[in-house]
Amino acid sequence: MDPEVRLFEVSLRDGLQNESVVLPTERKLELVHRLVAAGFRDIEVTSFVRPKWVPQLADASEVVRNLPDAPGVRFWALVPNAIGLDRALDAGVDHIATFMSSSETHNQKNVNRTIQESLAGLNKVIATAKSEGVVVRAYLSTVFGCPFEGEVSVEAVTRLALALFEAGADEVALGDTTGMAHPTQVRRVLQHLTEHGVSLERTALHFHDTRGTALVNVMAAYDFGARLFDGAISGVGGCPYAPGAAGNACTQDLVHFFERLGGAQEAPEGRGALTGIDLDQTCEAGKWLEDALGRELPGRYHQFWRGQELRKVRSA
Repeated sequence: MDPEVRLFEVSLRDGLQNESVVLPTERKLELVHRLVAAGFRDIEVTSFVRPKWVPQLADASEVVRNLPDAPGVRFWALVPNAIGLDRALDAGVDHIATFMSSSETHNQKNVNRTIQESLAGLNKVIATAKSEGVVVRAYLSTVFGCPFEGEVSVEAVTRLALALFEAGADEVALGDTTGMAHPTQVRRVLQHLTEHGVSLERTALHFHDTRGTALVNVMAAYDFGARLFDGAISGVGGCPYAPGAAGNACTQDLVHFFERLGGAQEAPEGRGALTGIDLDQTCEAGKWLEDALGRELPGRYHQFWRGQELRKVRSA
C-alpha cells in the first residue's frame, strides 16, 4: 500500500545550491544512494541552470547519467528555460521541475523576467516536456509573502497555479520562500485554491523554517487535506534571491512528525507508516551530509539525534 504522505526530498538541489562547499559528483551520488535506501521515492537531484549561476550544480548531466537503477523512485531535475530543458532531456531526465514567483519583484530578481514573460516561457517548456513524455512539477515561489513586496494576494497565487495546471503541469508546489507563512494563512490559501478548482492531490507545500513555523504550517496543511510536502535533509538550503531565507523544512522533522501522527506505527522494514521512510537511516544521511559540508546543519530533529549519538559515544 502506498504511504499516505508523499515527501519530496530537495537537499541535493535546493540545499546544495546555497552551500559554499561544492560536493564532488561521487559524494552527491552517495547521498542519493542513502536517500533511496531510506525509502525516499521523490528526490530532486540537481538543476540544469547555467553553471556560472549555480556552480555547485555544474555537474548536473554527470549526476543524472550516474543515478542508480531504483525502481519506483522518481528522480527530478530543475530546469530554468528551454535551454535547460534540452540539457536535461539529453541527460535522460524524465521528471522535471520549473519555477517562477508569484510576486513581480522576486521574479525579476530571480530570473530577470516579468511574471507574464515567465509564464509565457514556461508554457513552451512544459508543452515540450509533455510532448517528450516527461512529468512536470511547477514551483510557485513567494506564495505566502515576498521579501521585497510583503503580502502576496491569494487571488494572484490562484490565477498562476491554475495557469500552470492549464499549461500542463502535473503538480504545483507552493513555496514559502522566506518562511513568512503562518497556519491561518496556509488554511486560507488552500481554501481559496480548492474553491477555485485546484486539486489538493496535485498541490505540494514547500515550507522554510526561517521563523520556526515550518512544522506548524505542515500540520495546518495536513489537517486541511494536503498530502504532498517538500523537505531537505537536516534543514539544509535557502534561497540566494530571498534575503533572510533560512533552510528548508527539515526532512527528519517531517518524518518524525508524521510517524508520531500515525501512532508510531511502522510499515515493513521499519519505515514510517504514513511516509514509508526510515527515520534512523534519514538521520544517518543527515549526519553524513553535515560532515560532507563541514558545518553544523540547523534541523531540529537532526540536532536532537546528533546529540543522542554523541552521548552514546561518550558513555561507551
